[in-house]
This record gives sequence, structure tokens and C-alpha cells, in this order.
Amino acid sequence: MGKTILVVDDSSSMRQVVSMALKGSGYDVIEACDGKDALSKLAGQRVHLVISDVNMPNMDGITFVKEMKKNPAYKFVPVIMLTTEGSDEKKKTGQEAGAKAWVVKPFQPQQMLAAVSRILL
Repeated sequence: MGKTILVVDDSSSMRQVVSMALKGSGYDVIEACDGKDALSKLAGQRVHLVISDVNMPNMDGITFVKEMKKNPAYKFVPVIMLTTEGSDEKKKTGQEAGAKAWVVKPFQPQQMLAAVSRILL
């Protein structure tokens, strides 16, 4: 069984780039356009990893991660934040919310895939 990764980003082109890279490496991908959409798509789904943008409408990435972690089923799901935000302050907030890694856009798909395989090993 392949591992399933939830990709959350309000930019459809960004979701496409991330999804293509992940699918090319054999992962199954669920896409969501913001935190609210992501929470509704999680419902009962087995997810091995979440890759989320930080700045999104309706519900930003950090709020989404905090909400997701409140659910016992997703408490231990690792999260990679994929964002244009490189500030230490934002990273700290992300880590406190439960993010395991921080990949700054623009990024190389290889760089993201390396972070993914490191976390999923």
C-alpha cells in the first residue's frame, strides 16, 4: 500500500507541482485548497503526511495544523510547511503547532521529496 499525503495550498499550480512530484515518487495524493477544505477531506481518511502552505484564505496552515492535531486520529501525523515565509518567528509558530519541517518556496521538487522521505522513513 502506498503512503497517502494530503497537500494543502490555495494555489492550484502549486498543488499541481507538489502532487506531480509526489505521485512520480509513488505516493497517493489528496489535494485541498485551504485549511477548512483540508479538515473536511481528512474525515476518516488515513493520511501519512501533510504538506501545507501557511498563508491561505478561510483557514491558514498553522490554524489548520493545530485543528488537525486536536483529533486523536491525526495527532501524530507529521506536517511539512511549504511556504514563502522564511522568518524564524513563523517557523517557531509552525513548530509549536506541530510542523516537523519547513520548506521555503520557491523550492526544488527534489528538496521537498527529500524532506518527505526523511520524515516517512
